[in-house]
Amino acid sequence: RECELRHGRTAMIAVMGFIATDFMRIPGDMYSMESIPKTIDIHDALLKSGPMYQLLLWIGLWDLLVTAPAAKAMGDGFREPGDYGWRWFAPTSKEGFDTKRDAELKNGRLAMCALGGIATQSIITGHGFPYV
Repeated sequence: RECELRHGRTAMIAVMGFIATDFMRIPGDMYSMESIPKTIDIHDALLKSGPMYQLLLWIGLWDLLVTAPAAKAMGDGFREPGDYGWRWFAPTSKEGFDTKRDAELKNGRLAMCALGGIATQSIITGHGFPYV
């Protein structure tokens, strides 16, 4: 359950990021629409120039510093899967919390499928959003 929630959360962010890069980019010639016109080509272009290694480093540090202690706490029975203690927007009732937790899990599953579909359509059609 922990991995499914983590991958679902990552996929939800990735879907939004994939679509957002079709409309805007961060400043700099390396990231401009002129230098990388298709979103699907961003990965290869940034892998050649180096920023992808920084991303790998930060994700690795996140896993070491946050995920490993959280997994240990879950194994000791201190917390439920996916609960990092950040409940800023969580409902106060048990029923509301269960409903939100199930919705997050289902939306994460949908986002994982959507990301695969978006990437496939972007490669096949050769253009960006709305990918038709």
